[in-house]
Amino acid sequence: MKNFGLLGFSCLLMASAAVAADFDTTASYAYLVDYDTGAVLLDKGGDELMAPASMSKLMTAYIVFDKLQKGQLSLTDEFEVSENAWRKGGEKSGSSTMFLKPHSKVKLDDLLKGIIVQSGNDACITVAENIAGSEENFAAEMTIKARELGLPKSTFKNATGWPDKEHLMTPKELAQLTKLIIQNFPEYYPYYSIKSFKYNGINQENRNPLLYSMPDQADGVKTGHTSKSGHGLVGSAKSKDGKRRLILVVNGLKTMKDRGMEAKRIMEWGFREFDNYSLFAPGQTVEQIPVWMGTQKTVPVTLKDPALVTLNRLDKLNAKVTVTADGPVKAPVHQGDKVAELNILLKDGTKYSFPLIAQENIGKIGYFGKMGLALKSLFYGTEGETDAQ
Repeated sequence: MKNFGLLGFSCLLMASAAVAADFDTTASYAYLVDYDTGAVLLDKGGDELMAPASMSKLMTAYIVFDKLQKGQLSLTDEFEVSENAWRKGGEKSGSSTMFLKPHSKVKLDDLLKGIIVQSGNDACITVAENIAGSEENFAAEMTIKARELGLPKSTFKNATGWPDKEHLMTPKELAQLTKLIIQNFPEYYPYYSIKSFKYNGINQENRNPLLYSMPDQADGVKTGHTSKSGHGLVGSAKSKDGKRRLILVVNGLKTMKDRGMEAKRIMEWGFREFDNYSLFAPGQTVEQIPVWMGTQKTVPVTLKDPALVTLNRLDKLNAKVTVTADGPVKAPVHQGDKVAELNILLKDGTKYSFPLIAQENIGKIGYFGKMGLALKSLFYGTEGETDAQ
């Protein structure tokens, strides 16, 4: 394995997926991740199962968005409110509600706003019953969808987030689900930035505190609260220049005020202390790799994909960037072949690698070229044993 030091880049732009940093938070659970790089900036119980409360309504909405996108539903479809939905999630239930009237018919567009903005349990049950026949069937579909999306720990027993010992999610999977909603449903994600919605003569404001404390940055997504879970939030915000997005999950806070203050504090810390860096660009030559028995002695290599990485601003100068290859590449070399790796080594020993591909076709030398190379090797040593500079 040959190492090629990138002189000139040893103290510039050497970053990679950041490891979770130490941060003192009063939240029982806290998980902060960079949307583009997947770098985990803060991880307090990220893989632990917890009661998600109304934050699990993200999956309720995901099911609806998916069916809308596939043409199985329309925003103008009207769903009937059952007696069950009214009793379990309506005004007399004592829970968050859209104030739906029993046996009324409501457009799906309004029900989505009721679920997302007002956190209406009656809206969730109405959607579940009309789509799957029962809330129980819909919850089973939610769990199946979670597995399809690569969320192995999330299990749903209802469409509302109502307390149930088996209705559980992890902060990490809530963050992953949020990213999928933003990524897969750009036409529907704006529902989460609606600050208020009036239905049945009753206006309710979105409970997401970041929409008000970070109005130019936050654009979603969902709060949650039960006596067991405490106050929680899945939040998403962009940096002031719009170039970065962070997704935050907190839970177990004592009050709504605590939730708002802590969420803002963590978000601002994430944007302030970390940044994304671009290591080269596809098409830009990173290094020249020696070629054995080729019509050229070296082949230029470039990144296969953009290498956008996240790093703590204070630690970025301690990282080391190198290129490694398994000795000289044997000719012929075809453009696009993976021939080396770009490696970033962090101070704590964490290593990240990105594939490097050949930028050119390099042919194989013919018979007389081989003879000349053999003689050169005999008299002067093996070709290709010095590092490229």
